[in-house]
Parts: sequence; C-alpha cells; structure tokens
Amino acid sequence: MLAHHTLSILGIIMALVLGESGTEVNAVLFGSEITNPLLQMRWFLRETGRYHSFTGDVVDFLFVALFTGVRIGVGARLLFCELVSPKPRWFVKVGGVAMYAVSWCFMFSIWRFAWRKSIKKYHAWRTRRGEERQLKQNGHLKTH
Repeated sequence: MLAHHTLSILGIIMALVLGESGTEVNAVLFGSEITNPLLQMRWFLRETGRYHSFTGDVVDFLFVALFTGVRIGVGARLLFCELVSPKPRWFVKVGGVAMYAVSWCFMFSIWRFAWRKSIKKYHAWRTRRGEERQLKQNGHLKTH
C-alpha cells in the first residue's frame, strides 16, 4: 500500500512539474481508486456486523471482478499504449511499469483471499448439505 501511494504521489508531482503525461497519471489514479468505494463498503459492513451476509459476498465479488477487469485488464492495455508511444519520457514509462507491478502484487493477494473465502463457503455448504440429508433420512441430526 505504501508503494502504491508513494508512486501515485510521485506521478502527480512529476506531471505537475513537467506539465505533461497528465492523462496517463489520471488514468492510472482513476483505475487505482475505482475499487475504493467497494473497500469502504466492505469496511462499513464489517463494522455493522453485516459482512458475513449475501451483501458482503456481492461486495467482495464485485471488488475482485472490478479490480481484475480494470487494474489488470484495462491497465495492461494502457501500459502497452504508454510503452509503445514515443511521447512519454522513459521515467514515466518506468513509473507505469512500477504501478502495474504493484497492481499484480495486490492481485495475487486478492485472488488468494477470494480462493480461501470460496473454499470456506464451499466447506460450510457441504457440511450443511450433509446435515440436511441426514435429517431427511432418519428424522434428527447427529451432533458427532
């Protein structure tokens, strides 16, 4: 997170000082912060005790999908355009690569989180399903 914010600040300062590459910096900042409302919603759901609900699952799904689609998908296209363009200076291109690398670091962490959450939900579903099946067979639940 520190690397993300440091690179963002340096990008803004660079664009202001040079008077160029503002479009690239704005595109990166927009893509980087587009998922922020979902992170904030996740925090509010946790604070109010509503995170472990269908709403929490929807927020997490949208966050992972938006992060993957915008920061990784659209970000790859923008980075490619920046790298092949002769106009941006070399350090602007290096900054773009650095921001994209930070996005990938976040992406691995997010996918790991999503995988663990999905496996946990799957196991809970399997347990619930097995108990329901057993209840139908003999009329009462076993506790062991």
